[in-house]
Amino acid sequence: MFFDTDNVPKRIPNGRKYNKMWLINLLQSYCSVGFTPVDFQYIRNTIQFFVQNAKTAIELMNINYQIRDEENKRIAIYVNSSREPASVHYKLTPEQMHTLKLSMKKRYDVSRKDLYLRKIRFDQDLVNRGIDIFLDRRSCMTATLQIIQEDFPELLSLNVSNNKIYWLDGLSELIEKAPHVKTLNLSGNLVRTVWELEKMKGLKLEQLWLEGNPLCSSFQDHSSYVSAILNCFPELSHLDGMKLFPTIDINTLEIIKPYKESYKGSENLKNLLIQFMLQYYLIYDYGDRHSLLSAYDADACFSLAITFNSDKEDLSSLEDYFKDNRNMMRLKNSSLRMQLLKHKKHNIVTCLHELPKTQHDLNSYVIDLCVQTEKMICFSVNGLFKEVAGKSWGCVRAFTRTFILTADRDFRLCIVNDEMILRNASPTEIRKAFSTSRHQNLSVAVCAMRSTLEWH
Repeated sequence: MFFDTDNVPKRIPNGRKYNKMWLINLLQSYCSVGFTPVDFQYIRNTIQFFVQNAKTAIELMNINYQIRDEENKRIAIYVNSSREPASVHYKLTPEQMHTLKLSMKKRYDVSRKDLYLRKIRFDQDLVNRGIDIFLDRRSCMTATLQIIQEDFPELLSLNVSNNKIYWLDGLSELIEKAPHVKTLNLSGNLVRTVWELEKMKGLKLEQLWLEGNPLCSSFQDHSSYVSAILNCFPELSHLDGMKLFPTIDINTLEIIKPYKESYKGSENLKNLLIQFMLQYYLIYDYGDRHSLLSAYDADACFSLAITFNSDKEDLSSLEDYFKDNRNMMRLKNSSLRMQLLKHKKHNIVTCLHELPKTQHDLNSYVIDLCVQTEKMICFSVNGLFKEVAGKSWGCVRAFTRTFILTADRDFRLCIVNDEMILRNASPTEIRKAFSTSRHQNLSVAVCAMRSTLEWH
């Protein structure tokens, strides 16, 4: 990474793996003076940016190898002299900035807090005054974001489609300049890799358009595309105008009460479990499963067992699960049974990450709450999913997942025990799976509730 100031440049190697905001906040915590990074860029495996204060440059140089990353590895910082960055050298004149600001105000919808900059380089007011605004040029993007910060601080939606943008280092500053943006339209540009999108991690996007960029055709299937984008923006609900997840209204869910006289649970508990499951499986299907680390207790346990519909069943499509199978009716080696029991959350999530990519049918779920105390919940989830990648693509599975949850010191739900039982779906289940004619609801079986949960 390079830090440049007053002709003094700096660099941190292997910086590509670091999130921009995380790194800047870390460096800032070690500096006695505040600084604003200029032209923050990811170049190969390094990060480069400039600072405009010599004292800051010296302080950054002095903490070379003195700070550590999240993996406890020392961070190297190199400082060297250099020219001023392009965004400063080719900075727009005050007159050009004024013209650009007027043009942008015409394109701003006050009621929707929406800024429409599609093909801004062809804006007639700019063309008539001989002003070239190419948003792939760092100086132009910097000027645009400066105006957004000063004049449209509450911006919610930004459209920069069809501007021949091929790298997103400049646009990554949107995180600081307009942190409230929820909708971003990048369609029709020249973005080639997901790595460019990762530069904007931290932006709380709900809607994103990417169609027409080369990166869209770089994936084997749509599921891989969605998964990669969600890894960058986990709060995304719409991609290229399409809703990613089914709409489930927890206020209209059907509640099955097999023993009405023993039903003593609260609506809050039901909603709590449903929200927990929705969040878990949306990450499991569409996000990076490594993100599930935060869902597990440090000393949690996980086991997987395969069951069979008949002795003549073709089990070849389940071979990806066999290496983790702990079916004790068939596994006689006690040492191996213990080895297959996954201890510690890192081992659990590593195992889950290696399992085939899936799409769960949320509307097939039946959730059965078995035991509830003030400090623990035990419940099971039955449902269907299909594999969406690999040689068993399209195969439908039936599963039962039993979870035991407790609350940590921050009153956050975490999994201490997780058991998955898996089998091939029956022909009837396969016909019903992912049926568009079925109602958008979940069946929740709630029974044997023993006391009121007091978690927050």
